[in-house]
Amino acid sequence: MAEYLSVANAPKNATFQMRINPEIKERVEKIYARCGMTLTDAINVFIQQSLNVEGLPLIVTQNSKEAMREQAVAILMQELKKGEDSALDGGWLDESEILAEFGFAE
Repeated sequence: MAEYLSVANAPKNATFQMRINPEIKERVEKIYARCGMTLTDAINVFIQQSLNVEGLPLIVTQNSKEAMREQAVAILMQELKKGEDSALDGGWLDESEILAEFGFAE
């Protein structure tokens, strides 16, 4: 992996300009303001995340919502499998053991 770079701490001596529809700019500025950020802050977050993952920090597809859902389901299934494997390896606690651990033993 490349050397870690921090957008927050790096010297800022280059300029980036872009054209954007004024109505879109106003709407997105309001969205970011609700998060306590400026449009510049949001762009810097995007750039930092791009550096962190060394690529686009979001899923870009024709149907991003469906792709995100599929990814979430895949992650959930992995976690469920980990839990099942842990139970099969003796990492499972039954109800009485849990109650005893929290001082509710009979």
